[in-house]
Formats: sequence, structure tokens, C-alpha cells
Amino acid sequence: MLRFVIPASLILACFLLAPTTALADPCEAPLPSRAGATFSGSVRYVGDGDGLCVGRSSDPATWIEVRLADFNAPELGSRAGQEARRRLIRLALDRPVACTAVRGRNGRVIVHDRVIARCRLNGRGLGDLLRADGGREGGR
Repeated sequence: MLRFVIPASLILACFLLAPTTALADPCEAPLPSRAGATFSGSVRYVGDGDGLCVGRSSDPATWIEVRLADFNAPELGSRAGQEARRRLIRLALDRPVACTAVRGRNGRVIVHDRVIARCRLNGRGLGDLLRADGGREGGR
């Protein structure tokens, strides 16, 4: 009987190099549809360097998906985008924020299934906090 031994490093390499499926953000709450609408809660999830979910409970059905109006992070697929996501996680995850829906550059409040909003943490805009922490803008 012939036996094949597959080195553990080869198995690990296969998992690391295999393509992964991007998961959708878990935010499921209805989005505010008018500029000026306010909402608050803790940052429950960070999808990228300028996208997050805000909710008052641990139930994703109560989480509102937000695209920050005051910060334009590099795209997630880039190294700078990954750094931007880690920065936003470090600064805001599980912390309370107060947000106000605003109109984006295209005049809409909701773009790509996210509400455009300015969010404040301890009275300071998240965009200002990200820049003060060394965050660089550069998304599309």
C-alpha cells in the first residue's frame, strides 16, 4: 500500500492562497432616508476604513450601515485600505457614536445600501479622529 504524506506547510499554503468570498456587511436595519435624521449607538462592525454599522443592541437587525461623509479611506483591497480598516476598528469599535445623515456628492442620502452620515465620538468627528491618528484619505 502506497502512502502519501502532505506537508502541513503545503496544506496551509493552499488555504492562504485560495480565493475567499467577501461577506456582506451584517447591518440589517432600515436606513434613515432624509438628510438631518439622527441616530446613535455603538459601532458594532467595521467593514472598511470608512464604512461601519451603528446599533443600540447586539442584534444586527438593529444595525444601521454607514458610509462616513467626512473621510474617504483607501480601497479595502489595498494595503492602505487594510490599515485604514484596522485604524477605524481601533478607534471606534464598541464605542458609542452619534450620527447625522447627510447628502452625498450625488445629492442622495443613501448610496450603495449605506446611509451617508457624519458620526461623532466623544464630540469629535470620526473623520477628524482618523486624520489625527495618521489616517490618509485616498478612496474613489
